[in-house]
Amino acid sequence: MAHIYTRLSWLPTPPGDFSAQLGKAKGRVLTGHEFRQLASYSLDANQLTSLAKILTSHQQKQADISPLAKLSLGIVSNSITQLLVPAIIGTALRYGFALEVVETGYNQVAQAALSHDSPLEGRKLDSILVAIDYRGLPLFITPGDSVAAEKTLSGCLEYLRTIIQKLHQKTGAQIIVQNIVPPMEYTFGSFEERLPGTRLWLIRKLNAALNELSPAEATILDIAGLAACTGLEQWHDPKLWNLAKAAVSQKCLPIYAEYVCRILAAKKGKSRRCLILDLDNTLWGGVIGDDGVDGILIGNGDPTAEAHLALQETILSLRNRGIVLAVSSKNEDETARKPFREHREMVIKEEHIAVFQANWSDKATNIKAIAQTLSLGLESMVLLDDNPAERLQVRRELPEVAVPELPADPALFGDVLLAAGYFEAIAFSQEDRQRAEFYQLNAQRAALMDQSSDMEGYLKSLNMEITFQPFDQNGRARITQLVSKSNQFNLTTKRYSEADIKTMEENPDVFTLQVHLADALGDNGMISVVICNKYTGYWEIDTWLMSCRVLGRGVEEAVLQEIIHNATNNNITRITGIYIPTPKNIIVKDLYAKLGFTKISAADHSRHEAWSLDIAGFTPRPIFMSINRKSHAV
Repeated sequence: MAHIYTRLSWLPTPPGDFSAQLGKAKGRVLTGHEFRQLASYSLDANQLTSLAKILTSHQQKQADISPLAKLSLGIVSNSITQLLVPAIIGTALRYGFALEVVETGYNQVAQAALSHDSPLEGRKLDSILVAIDYRGLPLFITPGDSVAAEKTLSGCLEYLRTIIQKLHQKTGAQIIVQNIVPPMEYTFGSFEERLPGTRLWLIRKLNAALNELSPAEATILDIAGLAACTGLEQWHDPKLWNLAKAAVSQKCLPIYAEYVCRILAAKKGKSRRCLILDLDNTLWGGVIGDDGVDGILIGNGDPTAEAHLALQETILSLRNRGIVLAVSSKNEDETARKPFREHREMVIKEEHIAVFQANWSDKATNIKAIAQTLSLGLESMVLLDDNPAERLQVRRELPEVAVPELPADPALFGDVLLAAGYFEAIAFSQEDRQRAEFYQLNAQRAALMDQSSDMEGYLKSLNMEITFQPFDQNGRARITQLVSKSNQFNLTTKRYSEADIKTMEENPDVFTLQVHLADALGDNGMISVVICNKYTGYWEIDTWLMSCRVLGRGVEEAVLQEIIHNATNNNITRITGIYIPTPKNIIVKDLYAKLGFTKISAADHSRHEAWSLDIAGFTPRPIFMSINRKSHAV
């Protein structure tokens, strides 16, 4: 199993001329797309370092590397980070980030957090990684002394909490804290973890305590779990520690960097949401068109059949946590559906599939159709396909889609899919659990719309109810999640932490809305978030985002009317809003114009646009939904 992680086995192997490609790249200007392509392979630490150096050269020359997004990361550690940083920068390119990293120096954790001379002082950073290993903590080993052990545990936790709080106060950054990888050596052998005061006992207890930190305090980077997957013997390199005070072996640097970048990407809403499944020799063994329902391999009693059954169980567990499932198969539709309907050992059923595309079109065409039906971007998609030719075609035509390499042995399909980390989560809510159902119902709504003769009749047939209420504790985690990951229908793409959201709840100078939508086919959950700053005589829309799965149903008009309703009750006569263009939010470029706002000027010397709406001159449009208002202080 370890080689899956250390070799990043879900990524394609670099081409034979990769070194030559890097050499040529040093002498010319690369686009962001070219950087991302170079980073898309399974690269070792040296290759990632070379790629990072080329990026740094471009940044120093202020070359245009769009559409890579700028991102800043601070690192504080008790170990040397000079080997880590290039690996993280090179890996971040794979996720579409041009990463700037600020290091604080060897064993300067407390100084970085507390001193005014810290390299972090005055820096506006997106995130800070607190990378402390067991050698950087006040771990006093007192075997068998429970009182002293608990005191040590409290001291370590308080130390980390202080570092987290001070770093956030100093920079406003979101804090990522790696948990603690235990050493290889156990003084008491198998009894080590059970005996209070041993190093392993303290580390296990401390990691459990770190998991109890609220998301508002910190995000936990589970490198203890990662090291368990790779093997502690591979993770630790005693010679490298003695030589360079590096806490992670050279072999494990790429997967460590990958884990860091997954968290950074998840915080920016880049986790995938839809898994598209090939069928023949992927979901089952054999070819349904040739072998028939009784001839395909799935179930108990045969190694290949059990491998495909295990894969289905893995896929279903992803669906149960909210990942949307779709099918893209070169098959006759009726033939492809037969195993779902007739094979007794199929774990995945037809009702688990949101969109079923079985035809003779190429995979790229089908994937685009699936994305359109679900109102999801291609960057939300993962294709699981055993056929190397199909994988290559999709990678070339749809580079936004994630396509993991699969080994010859189907027993490893599920392991590779999970190891790839496409569905990284930094929080989980009831709405996340229901997301697959939401999108599945959305596909049914799309089918209903196709059957309707006119849009008004379709909207009326949905019997929609929209609920408006202020931010509150119950919705806080979901609100933070939407603010963090919504990119398309998001007018400013401003990001706020859970602590920021809590502050807004309590601030009388901020108007907030969480918006829920239900209809005849089911509950869509929370689908929109609004934040308005209150000023004398006018309100300014700071944040307005909405789930793309409810586009075209008049929700935008309803939300604006609700903002105006509350503004009017506060004797406000004008609403203003800002549109900040990004490569992803082009769909809201004309939103303010369509809603009756007037463009007043550029917000500054950039491309930002400022819009204004005179409430007295506003004419509301019909909305085909009932309104449910929950209390809001006005």
